[in-house]
Amino acid sequence: MKKTAKRKPNLLVILVDDLRYDEFGAGGHPYMKTPHIDRIAHEGVLFERAFHTTPICSPNRASILTGQYASRHGIIDNVARDLASHRLPNYHLELQKLGYETAHIGKWHMGNDGKPRPGYDFWVAYDGHGNLYNPKLNENGKYVQHEGYVTDIMNTMATDWIRSKGQRKNKKPWSLWFAHKAVHPDAEQAADGSFRMDGYRPAKRHENLYKGCVFPKKPNMQQPAEFLKHKPVWAEAVELRKTEASKVMLDAIHSGKQEEIRLRAAMMAAVDEGVGMILKTLEETGELDNTVILFLGDNGYFFGEHGIGPERRFAYEEGIRSPLTIRWPKLIKAGSRIKQLAILQDLAPTLIEIAGGKPGKHIQGRSLLPLIKGKRAGWRKSVFVEYWAENAYPWLVGMTYKAVRTDRYKYIHWVNRARNGELDELYDLDRDPYELVNVANKPAYRAVRGKMTKELRKLTADALGL
Repeated sequence: MKKTAKRKPNLLVILVDDLRYDEFGAGGHPYMKTPHIDRIAHEGVLFERAFHTTPICSPNRASILTGQYASRHGIIDNVARDLASHRLPNYHLELQKLGYETAHIGKWHMGNDGKPRPGYDFWVAYDGHGNLYNPKLNENGKYVQHEGYVTDIMNTMATDWIRSKGQRKNKKPWSLWFAHKAVHPDAEQAADGSFRMDGYRPAKRHENLYKGCVFPKKPNMQQPAEFLKHKPVWAEAVELRKTEASKVMLDAIHSGKQEEIRLRAAMMAAVDEGVGMILKTLEETGELDNTVILFLGDNGYFFGEHGIGPERRFAYEEGIRSPLTIRWPKLIKAGSRIKQLAILQDLAPTLIEIAGGKPGKHIQGRSLLPLIKGKRAGWRKSVFVEYWAENAYPWLVGMTYKAVRTDRYKYIHWVNRARNGELDELYDLDRDPYELVNVANKPAYRAVRGKMTKELRKLTADALGL
């Protein structure tokens, strides 16, 4: 008897802009309600320590799609690199070779034009950051003006596309990259990458959601002199944020205030509704358990920790940790949690392997399937983070760094701030999880600093492919 070929699973990535690792219900947010997103975590696996290796929109999106470090793929900041973004070795190109129908719906932002990129059979995007209300969308190469709230419009488009695939008689496996504008505020971006912030705008039905709710303050949300003296480089940046031009921008989004946190939570309500719509559609078309669903963010975000906001670029935990949860009942046990160090470059090789392919040598991430299957031996012991100074904001000039994080320690090397690393930072995360006390120059940590410096050199070379 001839064996029936097994159907390949569908692949769905739901990406939320600027979402913190703890900015959804299952991630630990104290008052946000995200029952549909939480379902992905409760019926799948939650990665407790997943990281962005360049915590800013364009570089990290390129890293997710290519499986490469920014040092390798070349998208190192948010400046418009439109031509480069057409040449990225996007994993969807490989999925097409493996028989998948592919789609991009939502924010692209690797290059500021919203025109179709290679690797996709279906395309909906917008220029730059787009608009929260009444967006102009590029639909398969043609710009179309829409009316309404962008999250609602995108939810409907994604749901309709998924439904159309599920209703076909000859079902071809598909892969959808669904990238929300939420929870990024409305913003106008200039050619140099700078922004004029217009603020967070939830859907009108959610404008008063969570009114009066309070996000608990953490020890690292304070800015006393005693705290900042341990971070001499960042203390200088905090002072630069006090200029009048900076204040205007920061005030526009309630930076570091409870209202900012509340409005972001209210914006997530529409995102969660969309996840519910998608789950319902997958169930109705019989494709839910044959679809690998990933939920994640494109970089972290600070709520005033270390005196930072509206920021995500720095190597403290709030900036580099990512929400990451995956549902796939065929392989993943419901309610699983994984503590090993994952990076978002691991997603491309994971999805290629699930699709039946073999990740190419150009991919620097590692498939997560061994971890999901319970095989922990030989997994990475450290994570590399890199960032290049930008001119987008006055406090970012000269802030280039390379960093390494292990299970216990974090070392941040400020590349062009001082010779011999006098201003570098080292944190013992077991004793100091809020990264309050820089122990880089304490004699008791001399050996640790030496080991972390050596590991940083190695990872820097690895990221460059040397």
